[in-house]
Amino acid sequence: MTSSRKSVVLVAVSPRSVEARDLMRAYFDDILCRAYGRPATDEEIDSAVGNAPSDDLAPPHGLFLVARQDDAAVACAALLLLPPATAEVRRVFTAPAARGQGIAALLLRELETRARDLGVTRMRLDTRDDLVEARRMYSRLGYVDVPAFNDDPYVDHWLAKTLP
Repeated sequence: MTSSRKSVVLVAVSPRSVEARDLMRAYFDDILCRAYGRPATDEEIDSAVGNAPSDDLAPPHGLFLVARQDDAAVACAALLLLPPATAEVRRVFTAPAARGQGIAALLLRELETRARDLGVTRMRLDTRDDLVEARRMYSRLGYVDVPAFNDDPYVDHWLAKTLP
């Protein structure tokens, strides 16, 4: 029996790399389209990218992972290290054509492993009501509701997980 599932390779990249920048544009395009209920304009995407830079998601303060299928970047997830022993998950995104394959969960598990290796004992993240699929995945991976840890007006849920 032949599997049609493509192999996925996870790599750490600079958030300034072409792959990361392209995935971040797609991420903000997706988020804005959901929020506005219509296609986002290039100007809106540019503004969102500019207002939420990802430069802090590089060593020594962070990590930016990309998932590749057939040498094409199809998903990403990042980590921001916060003292003491906490890390915040950021920029979780899977391109529409690659969704439903478990790639985001694979990225999250890899972030958790790398965070644990860096001495992190608590992972946290925030998300929105309209990201139903993401919230379902976070729950499956053991993230639970916690009190708000930021005042982001676009966030509806704050989640955390203690790493073993």
